[in-house]
Amino acid sequence: MEENNDFLQDADVQDFDREIQQYHLGPLWHAIPDLMKHSPEPHAQAYLWKYDLIYKKLMDAATIFTPERGGERRAIYFQNPGLNYRKPWGWASTTQTLYTAVQLLLPGEEAPSHRHAQNAHRFIMEGEGAYSIVDGQRVFMERGDYVITPAGSWHGHGHLGDKPMIWMDTLDIPTVYYAAGTFFENYEDQLQKPELPDNYTSNRYLGGMVRPINDRYPKSVPVGNYKWNGTIAALRGLEKFEEPDLYDGYAVEFINPSNGETAVPTIAAWMQLLPKGFHSKAHRHTHSSVYHVHEGSGYTIINGTRFDWSKGDYFVVPNWAIHEHFAEEESLLFQSNDLPIMEKLNLERKEIYDKNNGHQFIKDEFKPIILPVTR
Repeated sequence: MEENNDFLQDADVQDFDREIQQYHLGPLWHAIPDLMKHSPEPHAQAYLWKYDLIYKKLMDAATIFTPERGGERRAIYFQNPGLNYRKPWGWASTTQTLYTAVQLLLPGEEAPSHRHAQNAHRFIMEGEGAYSIVDGQRVFMERGDYVITPAGSWHGHGHLGDKPMIWMDTLDIPTVYYAAGTFFENYEDQLQKPELPDNYTSNRYLGGMVRPINDRYPKSVPVGNYKWNGTIAALRGLEKFEEPDLYDGYAVEFINPSNGETAVPTIAAWMQLLPKGFHSKAHRHTHSSVYHVHEGSGYTIINGTRFDWSKGDYFVVPNWAIHEHFAEEESLLFQSNDLPIMEKLNLERKEIYDKNNGHQFIKDEFKPIILPVTR
């Protein structure tokens, strides 16, 4: 669009702008340079949260928020500091479009069933013995599993094990809130009772790339839980025969086998394996990403700032941010991103960084908030 012209600062123009605004009208000639930029300028910031801090606050929450006191979920979300201005609650925005949180369920606890207009997925960080019950099917979860609850699915949680269960949640809360399309409903009888055999959908797909003929036509949840052993086997298979992708290393995407699209309609989920010493080329794209470090350590350079990460950490790559990864040891990164949203809106673009042989110069280092050392 055209840049601001000097005449827009003239007194008669300024007076007219103010005059029409009292009628709830707006001056496009003044607004358009701010609203239609030459390229994306997200308000979300690149940021990183250390797992030591996350874990400590979750354990603190365990003594304050108990099932007896009520509350939907014991979850702490990652609030992007660049989006704090959104009211209420910063729209719980980790990126412009996505919410990500960590949730804790203790042995013997239950989280009541509900359903909502937001799509959701979860990646299991620690523990075993807990389950999600999704539309009448109990899905037992283990570390590394990927579990989905698309919009409108009844879902709740219970824990039959003996150790704390921690997982990552990602939902499209900011997108749905912005679109004013939210609906929420509690299940009448607290936690839904099983109506199908445990792990039913996972067992229907034990054959991997063969599909039950009843799933030839699209279903929202043909598979509820993507087990870790299948995910890591797929990555090892890529590693055995192929060179890593220049930008993402070895990476696989979780898909809905009944339609070939992302497992959750508005949120993509990838697992990436970065070999020790792998240094990706830098690039940028319109979609934003939230990374969880499942294993390993290394750093990511985002718009010239180095973000050092290790096992358990979370970090955000905002829209259109130039980024590259370096793995100091073999690393596994789980990534949630809003690529499906951008593709549906026909907004997705990619651009490689062609300077300095594809690598940025480090101008700064991010200093995360860490727990104080106690003696």
